[in-house]
This record gives sequence, C-alpha cells and structure tokens, in this order.
Amino acid sequence: MTAPATPLEQRLAAHLQQLYPERDAAGLARECLQRLGLAADTPSPAPHRNLWDQSDIMVITYGDSLRSDSEPPLRTLSGFLEARLQDCISSVHILPFFPYSSDDGFSVMDYTTVNPSLGDWDDITAISRQFKVMGDLVINHCSSRSLWFENYRAGLEPGAGYFVEVPSEADLGAVVRPRTSPLLREVKTPGGERHVWCTFSHDQVDLDFRNPRVLLEFLGIIRLYLDRGIRWFRLDAVAFLWKIPGTPCINLPETHEVIRLLRLLIEHHSPDAVIVTETNIPNRENLTYFGNANEAHLIYNFSLPPLLINALVSGSCKHLKSWLMTMPPAQYGTAYLNFIASHDGVGLRPAEGLLSDWELQTLISTMQRFGGRVSSRTTAGGESCPYEINISLWDALRGTNARGPDQWQFARFLCAAAIMAALEGVPAYYIHSLVATGNDQARVDNTGSFRSINRHIWRSEDLEAALDSDSHHHRVFEAMRRLLRLRRRQPAFHPNATQYTLHTGEALFSFWRQSIDRRQSIFAIHNVSDQPQSVSLSELNLILTDQWLDLTSGETFENHLAQITLMPYQFLWLTNQSP
Repeated sequence: MTAPATPLEQRLAAHLQQLYPERDAAGLARECLQRLGLAADTPSPAPHRNLWDQSDIMVITYGDSLRSDSEPPLRTLSGFLEARLQDCISSVHILPFFPYSSDDGFSVMDYTTVNPSLGDWDDITAISRQFKVMGDLVINHCSSRSLWFENYRAGLEPGAGYFVEVPSEADLGAVVRPRTSPLLREVKTPGGERHVWCTFSHDQVDLDFRNPRVLLEFLGIIRLYLDRGIRWFRLDAVAFLWKIPGTPCINLPETHEVIRLLRLLIEHHSPDAVIVTETNIPNRENLTYFGNANEAHLIYNFSLPPLLINALVSGSCKHLKSWLMTMPPAQYGTAYLNFIASHDGVGLRPAEGLLSDWELQTLISTMQRFGGRVSSRTTAGGESCPYEINISLWDALRGTNARGPDQWQFARFLCAAAIMAALEGVPAYYIHSLVATGNDQARVDNTGSFRSINRHIWRSEDLEAALDSDSHHHRVFEAMRRLLRLRRRQPAFHPNATQYTLHTGEALFSFWRQSIDRRQSIFAIHNVSDQPQSVSLSELNLILTDQWLDLTSGETFENHLAQITLMPYQFLWLTNQSP
C-alpha cells in the first residue's frame, strides 16, 4: 500500500503536473526528491525570511581574473579576497568555473568538474568557508562539445532527448533574440538531419526542459554544488528556458513554474540557499521573477546600470529618479541585486521605455567616444538593434555627454559606487570596478568579442604592485574599501529597509532610508552633475531633536536650516545615528 503523500510531495507534484501533464507526477516527484537527496518529510522553512542584511556585499569575478605563475587561479583569488577584502564583502560570485568551449565559461562542457586550469572543487569549497559563494547554473544551454550533445548526435543516452528540435519550416518569427546569429543549427543524427535551437550561439545548444530527464540531471548538479559549499545559485539566461514555437519563447509560464519548483527543492535541502534569476529584459518583465515571493529570492536590477551611467554623464537624474519611484519595495524574503558593471556589457533592453531613442543614442555615442563598443540583437522583425554597450565602468565615467573627458572621473566613479551602496537591495561590485581596470582593447582584438573589453586578466603581481603604488587603481580601491566598510555598519542600508525618493532637483539624486527597527535614518544625497549644487536641510525635513552627521566626512549639522553646497559628484549620507 502506498503511503499518503507528504505536504512536500504534494506541492512538488502540483508543479510537475503543470509542466508534464502526461507524466505520473507523484512518481516524478519521488525521483526529484531522490536526485536531491531529500526525505519526503523534510520540514518546510519559514516563509519571508531575509537571508541577508546590510553587511552583505558581493564581488563578481572570473575564477582567473587574477593569475599567478605559482598557484592555480582560484587559490590566487582566494588569497586576494582574504587579504584585501575580508572586511568589505560577504559574498563572491565566481563566474562559470567549469570546462567550456566558448563564451568565457558560459558554454559548459561538463557541469560536474572544475576547469583544471583554474583549480579543483577543494578550492571552491575553501572559498565557501570564508565567503558565501554564488555559482552559475547555466541552465538554458550547454556546449556543443559536451558529452550530452555528442551523445545526442550519436543517438545515445544521456543526451538523446535533451535538446530542442524544431522543423526548419516552423514559425519562429515571434521569437525574441538576444543575438544576431541564426536561431537553428543543422545537425546530423542517426534519425537524419535535425535542426536544434541555439538562442545564443551555435556552440551553445538549448536544453529541452520539456523532457523531465533534463530536469532530473540538473537536480543532480544542484546537489553536487550544495555539497561543495555553494549556497547562492544564479540561474543564467533563465528567461529563455521553455520553448513553444509560435510564441516569443521568453518569460513563458512554464519557465516560472520551473523556477518555483527549483526554489521549493533547493530551500528544503538548504534553508539558507538563495536563488538569483539573471533576466536581462525590460524592467516590468524582470519584476515578475519574484513571483509571489516563491520564485527568485533576488533579481538583478538590470535597469540600474544604463540609468545610473546616463545620469552621471548627462548630469540629470530625471529618469533614474522616475524609475526609482516606480520600483515596488521587495517583500521580506526577496531583494534586489544591484550592480553597475559585470562581466557582460551595459544592457540596453532594460532601459526600453525609460530612456527615449534619442537619449539612448546619445548614451551610446558617448560610450563609443570613451572607447566602448556596441553589441546588437535581432528584433522580431528581423532588424538589428543595439543590445548592450561594452565598456569598463572606469572608462564609461571618464566624462560627460556635453564636454567629453574631464577631471572628475574619480569623483564620478565613486559617486556611482556610493549610489549603488545606498539603494535598497544587495550591492554587487565587479572586481574590475573595485580596482578601476580600464578598457582592454588588446583583448578585444585577440578574441574578436566586444565583451572582452571588460574581462581583463591581471597578473596578480602587477595588480598588487598597482594597489600598493601611487596609481588611480590604489586611489579607487582604498576609497571603495572605506565606502563598503562604512555601508556594512548602517542598519538603514539593510536590503529591505524602507526607501523613499526625495525631490531635490535634476542634479541631486536623493533618497531616504530607514532601518527596519526605525532607529536609524539616512538621507543619501548625490550630486550627479559636474557643477556645484546646493540643498537646504530644511527641504529634507530633518527631525529637529536629532543631531545629524554626514557619515562620509564626519561633519555634524546642528543648524537644521543650513544650506549645503555639494561639489561635482560629491555625496552625503546624513544620519541621526552612527553605529
């Protein structure tokens, strides 16, 4: 006699029934639990738990962003993080560290092995003992040189039914594409010629989650990552996961169902685990990946990079402020992941509807003037249009639209970092932003990929020398470390603390944060222009009985009616309580 299904089995079966209505959902639920090593009676974690606080700051890096001749890159990275950033960050996102065939790691050949050129699993586990580690679950596609795809071409398992096949004559006109390459690739199989789906490139073949065997494979991979100390999971390109010809094949209901299913299983296995969805799409669509606090714990704030950079090079925060006012506060148990720069470029789709075509073109032209490149995508109508700007953040903030490069690069750069640190959400800083790495044009010439411009590889000895010398790298890095240490001590900067946008004109980007216990308030005021700007403290409605302190300078303000002038790109964090 079959035992009654537990609450976990029932919930899991409900998700599976939506995805695979022709399958035995109860039996498949038991297989899922077995793959993840979960008991059917595992208790559910409490809902709406904040698994983060104001001390949580992430660094984004490749496993070999730093290289040394004397040790594997992951060990070099570990040493750098411990020696230089131990008191500044809590988490590290190590970009794909697996054997790969292209796209700097995002064309995975083997999900179960660390790339030997980087190190091994012991190196990953060692880093996880010091920091929270976020790993990439490259879930939409795998390498054409993977065992799965080789088996597919030979008609063998595992792999024979793992990839999306469509007839060459299928109606794919509505499919949303992030690239300009042909969507389908011809492949010879024992059953004849087939056309497989390739959203990103012909070396990155899309996996078919309509086959539950693919889901089970990834549950086994997730279990391995959990066993090795990874607790944060970045679901790469997950918006494209489910394909139905005749639809846009992005943000489909089945994709959200898969995320809910993964969330259910992962948080039952490890209640401290976190799911982050990487969905480089317009803002309104991006917000749907929170679900009802039952999908992603964190979503990337993809609109922030283009809007913040635009504000700082145009001298106007009009669009940045308008966007911030429309952003709903994240429910407890969810949060925004804020970033300005990453291994990819500055996405332009998240700015759609927020910046006009003229403003986008002005931004693009300015970034090209500062050495940037522009990658394109193909629209549903078959036209090519800008998709992302490829540039290092240090060079992106070299000057302004109107005047070009100027003397305010350092101040502008630090202002950008401060805005991100103060906003609602968890801030994530790219390692090349922390050390102010410039455009790597030589790497672009070598690889032929525009994204290589912001994927410089430092010899660790050279970086250490630069950070210990009188260089802009040293100046930026020390300023960033001070800023991050300061941010980590402020309860009002908890990722879920209250936030209100203030109206202080187009040149001053200002907002108010209040700690969850309501004891600390911070008025964050940032001059985003290259001209001095004044603000009256009376405009901020400071509580007259409190003494107010600028955390960034230590200056106190007893005259609550005082007029304050901020120099170009200067910022103030005014608080009534300094921990």
